[in-house]
Amino acid sequence: MRKTLIATAVGTVLALTACSDNTAPQQTDTTQTQTQQDAAPVADVTTTNPLFVKSMLQYEAPNFTEIKDEHFLPAFEEGMKQHMTEVQAIASNPEPATFENTLVALEKSGELLTRVSRVFYNLAGSDSNPERRKIQSELAPKMAAHSDNINLNPQLFARIKNLYQQRNELKLDSESVRLIEVYYERFVRAGAQLTEEQKTAIRALNEEHSKLTNQFSQNLLAETKNIAVIVDTKEELDGLSDSQITAAANAAKEAGHEGKYLLSITNTTRQPALAQLSNRELRKRVWEASANRAQSGETDNRPLVARLAQLRAERAKLLGYDNWASYGLEAQMAKTPQAVFDMLGSMVPAVVANTNQEAAAIQEMIKQKGGDFELQPWDWEYYAEFVRQAKFDLDENEVKQYFEFNRVLKDGVFFTFNRLYGITFKPRPDLPTYHPDVDAYELFDADGTSLAIFYADYFAREGKRGGAWMSSFVGQSHLTGQKPVVVNVMNIPKAPQGQPTLVSYDNVTTMFHELGHGLHGMFSDVKYPTLAGTSVSRDFVEFPSTFEEDWAAHPEVIANYAKHYETGEPIPAELLQKVMNSRSFNQGFDTLEYMSAALLDMEWHSLSADEPLQDVNAFEAAALKKHGVDLAAVPPRYKSTFFSHSMGGGYSAGYYAYMWSEILAADAYAYVQQQGGLKLENGQNYRKNILSVGNSRPPMESYKAFRGQEPTTDALLIRRGLKTKVD
Repeated sequence: MRKTLIATAVGTVLALTACSDNTAPQQTDTTQTQTQQDAAPVADVTTTNPLFVKSMLQYEAPNFTEIKDEHFLPAFEEGMKQHMTEVQAIASNPEPATFENTLVALEKSGELLTRVSRVFYNLAGSDSNPERRKIQSELAPKMAAHSDNINLNPQLFARIKNLYQQRNELKLDSESVRLIEVYYERFVRAGAQLTEEQKTAIRALNEEHSKLTNQFSQNLLAETKNIAVIVDTKEELDGLSDSQITAAANAAKEAGHEGKYLLSITNTTRQPALAQLSNRELRKRVWEASANRAQSGETDNRPLVARLAQLRAERAKLLGYDNWASYGLEAQMAKTPQAVFDMLGSMVPAVVANTNQEAAAIQEMIKQKGGDFELQPWDWEYYAEFVRQAKFDLDENEVKQYFEFNRVLKDGVFFTFNRLYGITFKPRPDLPTYHPDVDAYELFDADGTSLAIFYADYFAREGKRGGAWMSSFVGQSHLTGQKPVVVNVMNIPKAPQGQPTLVSYDNVTTMFHELGHGLHGMFSDVKYPTLAGTSVSRDFVEFPSTFEEDWAAHPEVIANYAKHYETGEPIPAELLQKVMNSRSFNQGFDTLEYMSAALLDMEWHSLSADEPLQDVNAFEAAALKKHGVDLAAVPPRYKSTFFSHSMGGGYSAGYYAYMWSEILAADAYAYVQQQGGLKLENGQNYRKNILSVGNSRPPMESYKAFRGQEPTTDALLIRRGLKTKVD
């Protein structure tokens, strides 16, 4: 899926991470100040711990060959100690508050903590192991405490409030004024104006929240291994390609099941193998392993979900809000929960009607194939492929032969961004990476200027959480002189050694999407770290990436990369047209499973603090029924116990953001096509007004600077196949 790391320690420790399913610690804390803890003696570790000093590699890219797991805790402990000392010095400064001695000083503080946090939490998500998970659990309450000790510091907030009240008289540039406003809002929303009694209460809630979100995510990582489906015979895998079967055999061998086959479960309810497996009983096993995960034993997430929803409501009440959704959305473009419910609710009738039509067609196909059963969730995608083939005469396995991974990346994604922005990606095999499957690149501008380092981590493996995301090892800032070091992470099944990795068109568009996030980070051109890159509202952060998706189908682009992996022949025009025509197929299912998850997320976070702990499965069923999206054959994309965006990540009351951002993306793409499409002039306009400005101005101002007006929904309806032309 496509998705964020929450900023912690006043936004200087971690940057917003786009499209991630899990996050680093939430912006929460405990009561003990870090300065009361005994850090490891600095003199003993600085000479042996590479995290204590800036990396000597280009742009401070981490030297993964030197960093070991035992380095993290000492670096975190000393980093928190140093940061707190710096913050306390700022807060207790006897001089009157100025922009320089308060906000600029805060922006420069926490260098060590920022460095170790970025490295550790990126590795914890993309290359986890038992030791890192143990460290993560130990850090959760400590990082929460550290954040609260800053956000709830009355002396520090008094200085920020003073600057905020006189911001328009300080004769600052617009970006500096924006920084004041962002800091003030962040502190207020963290509880800076609460009474001491309320601050004590919110610290306790924040500490518990950090522990529960960490446990939720840890449980899902453990479940990845627990719920893998072991298959005894090759015959049961009928429908999978030879390459997929070989990969399943290799995976089983690595897991200690030699002679058998292992099907891994990805992060959504829907599983890719369900579209191919002809064995209905195996399809059911795969679907149930996915849909029922984290509901039993030591990894049962149901108690965590119920309590997380409740304590978020309690936190919102302390801060003066009716519920967590009201609190969360106030700082987003949507502003209110009702605006989200209205947007989603207005689409439900048409989407459900479309989905029912699709279900009827699939039920008829089941009958044609000799089936005598009612359509179930594990049947949908398998028989939908037959419907697709009948309607569009399209074979997905044939299509994949024209989407070889390396060609898609270099002749598709890199080619497009070269045409739009004039940039080039140069391989940097000399730079160390954290896993053999990760490739390093250097990004160069049109004039040859070096802009950033980019890591490409595209293949699935044990220890990597599900989904797809972008994050940063180093953020951009003119204040600190840093250039960005960015990573894209996906979970594409890698072909066996010596065979080409062929990807679905969905994976093709996700590669464009994620590097759209990457460019948002790498094109950042602002002064202050807090405002850099993807540090924008949740319902704006997915816009720059979704905008890039549609270039995958642009005629000039697809002609450059959609070539047969053996012959190099371009995809036949007739087959390509079938692929494009089929994009609107199954849109009812796709949209409904997303909307169901978004509505479920909103309902969990619309609970008030006075309501009791909920029965998770009963609440989920009632929420879906309430909105008329309870179709048995189309479950939510994520159920509550593995809904990382909502429960373990930074998208609580925010999963709607993908649809909201899609409105902007569709409108922007349509506008660019009107202006001549794939050309440097259009890319530079988009880069200047959207990608480079980060959060240095309100998002809608950035959009209007690019587009000249606010977006309309016309292009979205066309993108989703619900409208053929703009009226």
